[in-house]
Amino acid sequence: MRQFWAGALAALALSGGGVMLWQVQANRAVTLPEGRPPPAEGEAPLADEPLELPTAGPNAMKRGPALPTAGEPPEKAKATAEQKRFARFDRDRDGEITRVEMLSTRTSAFRKLDKNRDNLLTFEEWAVATSDRFAGADKNRNGILTREEFATTKPKEAKKPACKC
Repeated sequence: MRQFWAGALAALALSGGGVMLWQVQANRAVTLPEGRPPPAEGEAPLADEPLELPTAGPNAMKRGPALPTAGEPPEKAKATAEQKRFARFDRDRDGEITRVEMLSTRTSAFRKLDKNRDNLLTFEEWAVATSDRFAGADKNRNGILTREEFATTKPKEAKKPACKC
């Protein structure tokens, strides 16, 4: 019987401690990010405000890591694949990638799909693009893609430079 009461007392103490921690978390002040919130779902952004894309500073490089100098050893000048990938997204070269910088590489593809230019991609707009892609691959116009026809829907690979100079 003594074990029963000890277990009940321990369960009561644990649940009381959990409630106290929960209340501390609930009363903690929450800081909200600065700036105007994004438009609600289904709501178009204000037309008079253009999309904010990052801009490079006056001394920023145009693209990629800095070029090696003549006296610099080649092993020091080489950047790893991860450093190159990071540099591609870090548009303003401040050493940090913002959400806008990360998504800016996708804006041209999004704009191609957004036919009515309202900055919202509806299912109909996406379906038209998919249907056009299917129709372009269906060479004999029978409504069925063969393996050969389907192979033409693969995205084209970017041309690689002849050398890695």
